[in-house]
Amino acid sequence: MKHIALALATAGLLSTALAAPSKAAKPPVKAAAKKTAQQILAGSPASDWRGLDPENTLLMELASGQVIIELAPRFAPAHAANIRALARGGYWDGLAILRVQDNFVTQWGDPDGEDAAKAKPLPAGASAKLPAEFSVPLDKVGKEAAFTRLPDVEGWAPRTGFAEGFPVAADPKAGRAWLAHCYGMVGAGRSDAIDSSNGTELYVVIGQAPRGLDLNITVVGRVLKGMELLSGLPRGGAAMGFYDKPEQRTGIQRIRLLAEVPAAERPALQVLRTESTTWTQLLDARRFRGGWFVHSPGYIDICSASVPTRPTP
Repeated sequence: MKHIALALATAGLLSTALAAPSKAAKPPVKAAAKKTAQQILAGSPASDWRGLDPENTLLMELASGQVIIELAPRFAPAHAANIRALARGGYWDGLAILRVQDNFVTQWGDPDGEDAAKAKPLPAGASAKLPAEFSVPLDKVGKEAAFTRLPDVEGWAPRTGFAEGFPVAADPKAGRAWLAHCYGMVGAGRSDAIDSSNGTELYVVIGQAPRGLDLNITVVGRVLKGMELLSGLPRGGAAMGFYDKPEQRTGIQRIRLLAEVPAAERPALQVLRTESTTWTQLLDARRFRGGWFVHSPGYIDICSASVPTRPTP
């Protein structure tokens, strides 16, 4: 079982603009936003929203409800492909949530994954071995996806922003970009070897963003809906939040690729486009608070700027 604990114990702009030398950008100084976030969203045009990609969306079913997870094939193509194969083969059906560590992660997979005699076999088409996908070439992001850069400076990376709804950090000097460990992001647990993750064990961040994990673990996607079902579970034991007894675990009924779900049963959900005017306005509304706020921070970071979703009108 590729526990995060083992890893821890050892441990929009165009492409030309993305590749430019990094300079400290300062957010503009403005008066408090005139519109609230709710007003901005209410007035957003339909073109600023997109539907779910059935080939890159997982539907996790628990006794308590459904969790919708969007995969990030642009940033972890091999892991996303393997996760699709695992879902199509029903790999997680009947498995369990193994770990809930307060202010850290909820993790799920095969309780017997480290015992070759008992481990659930991988379905056809799924690979046991994948390369580590901690980052991608920075120019790939700019060429293939709209990257909306944040002017706000942060300590974890020289450059940050959003691409396809995902929080992205980048280092222009190294020419690399990666998904950030923000609340709700989903990663693939690994052991000591950097290429020991294959997507069979996944975790979601449920606490303060553990950005120290960036560039150390492959991040594969994010939860779009149902976070409360994962973050509100009973906490595990002293051993990094892993449950001490099997009966403490939360069972997974099944995880399906949305493309395998009949169209009439698919969740009707839309995601705000992070290259849209509405998203830019929302960011400013969060930077420059008015109304009840006595002090307006004039600042945000990628982990405090969650991307909205809404029921499909």
